[in-house]
Amino acid sequence: MSTSLVIALVDIAMKPGASMSTRLITTRRTCREFSKRLDSIREERRAMRRKASKLRQYLPFTASTIAQIERQADDHRRVEREDLRTVLAGIGRSLVMDTEGLDKGLGFDRMCDLLSINTVEREAARNDGLDTLTDLAFAYALEDSAARRGQEWNGAPLFNACQLATMSFIRECPEHLLPDPYAPGALFGPNLRPTLRLVGE
Repeated sequence: MSTSLVIALVDIAMKPGASMSTRLITTRRTCREFSKRLDSIREERRAMRRKASKLRQYLPFTASTIAQIERQADDHRRVEREDLRTVLAGIGRSLVMDTEGLDKGLGFDRMCDLLSINTVEREAARNDGLDTLTDLAFAYALEDSAARRGQEWNGAPLFNACQLATMSFIRECPEHLLPDPYAPGALFGPNLRPTLRLVGE
């Protein structure tokens, strides 16, 4: 990732009169660049762990070397990784809370165009009433669906940012304020009994 590229993207987004489309495009590109850097850190760490794994066949003679390599893998570019995750989580939080008013400012069709949502899923989303950036990019993971063509894996930039924001919220929020997913009527809880009422003729 080129620092000058990210600075240029921020400058474009912050220009007076920059459209909401421009802001979303630059945000996606910035998230994509940060995600690429995180991926490269992850791959470098995996390579180190693979090296340690190959030494397991020579245990117990290689135990200290394996431990040392695994420590190095854990510490490899740790500060940079945490900084990238923090920035991405901040962007994700802004998107989830829609601090810039992108939902209303762009409208459904323009958001779908900018998120590269394919035609079939776009119509399904319209019929299901999905009209927010968070619904399209995160909750239903439709971002870049035109390129993924039904693949399960999702590496879309805004999805990653929103996911990090959600993880950060769950980790930082006081436990007593978090909703109980096992409460009656909640996602994993028992279904609520329907309310019955008499309907007059």
